Amino acid sequence: MPTRILPAAGDADAVRSLTGLLGQLPEVEPVAPATDSTQLVDALQRLAADSVDELPEVVIVHERIGPVPALELIRDVALRFPATGVILATSDTGPGLFQAAMDHGARGVVTLPLGYEELASRVQAVAHWSAGVRRHLGGGDPAGGGGGTVVAVCGAKGGVGTTVTAINLALAAQLSGRSTALLDMDLQTGDVAAYLDVQFRRSVADLATINDISPRVLADAVFRHDSGVALLLAPADGERGEEITDRAARQILDALRSRYEVVVVDCGAQLASPGAAAVELADLALLVTTPDVIAVRGAKRAVRLWDRLQIRKPSETTVVVNRHTRGTEIQPALVRRITGTAVAGTTIPAGFRELQGVVDAGRLHTLEERGAVRQALWRLAGELGIAATPTGGRGGGRFRVDRRPTGARRHREARG
Repeated sequence: MPTRILPAAGDADAVRSLTGLLGQLPEVEPVAPATDSTQLVDALQRLAADSVDELPEVVIVHERIGPVPALELIRDVALRFPATGVILATSDTGPGLFQAAMDHGARGVVTLPLGYEELASRVQAVAHWSAGVRRHLGGGDPAGGGGGTVVAVCGAKGGVGTTVTAINLALAAQLSGRSTALLDMDLQTGDVAAYLDVQFRRSVADLATINDISPRVLADAVFRHDSGVALLLAPADGERGEEITDRAARQILDALRSRYEVVVVDCGAQLASPGAAAVELADLALLVTTPDVIAVRGAKRAVRLWDRLQIRKPSETTVVVNRHTRGTEIQPALVRRITGTAVAGTTIPAGFRELQGVVDAGRLHTLEERGAVRQALWRLAGELGIAATPTGGRGGGRFRVDRRPTGARRHREARG
């Protein structure tokens, strides 16, 4: 289904420039342009009167729209038509304007004079977001909406255990009989390969410029670990991470989702554009923290940032408390109050001795089966609904599905 885009600009030259470039984009259906703010709002009202499905997926507002200023118009459209994503076209490239546009409800900003690649990337990202919103509102058919469950795992700051958590969730899902992929989206400093002692040749960067990621192309890029988990690894040379754009990240995630039942994404602690796309598209977004003031402040800061940028609402985020002890002053209930998010019912105990040897050897997948850390991480996978819960026995041979109505499970069901 083509993406419908309604351009809105206040002068004829700007309209011609917008519509001309939109006509070159693949699978795009330009809607008759609006030449002022009143005309734009009236057009959207007429379409919304029939059904949310009649609204264009994307509206592009030129900075010279009038009589209502562009940012005020964006706020009005975002509030009244939440299933339509708004892009601001502006010659101001400063961070202040970008932040102001996000605060007013824009889903993206493109720079004037318009360039094909930037416009195509931003339009695709916003159209994908719009399709997801319509799915949750009960209308529309999201692009790439079917397939496996995507779990984004992020860190409140560095060193809180993000990668250890992501790897164990993937291992638990795989051993429970679900085909599982683990994507290392910590593009500059990703350590999934080191934790699993993997020597690899291909990485996620090799998919960056491929527009149609076929199953064969994807299979050539992943590394099949001994555990059965398919690994799509961060590039060995960190600078190659810059090749992964927002658009590429979305295409890669869609390809993985269509092939695997569970896709776990290690986003690291520094959330660049590709990681933000993973958080936005994920069925479950986890934020790992430790029970100390600095990490919990980092978690709160991340939650607020995601909310401001409309990547993820606090109510759609689950915090996981790692290195938890009963004696610590900061307990999960306090983390919940500070962050305004759900907190996983399963906490991960501090287990430096349990982890030290396998981490140093690069064999995290051999973590002691009966150890407290592994048992807790695999219970977390069961709580999230992506794996069965181990009930004991060597090799993890016996499992039961955790059917407790946890907050994370309720959240997943609410997202559909």
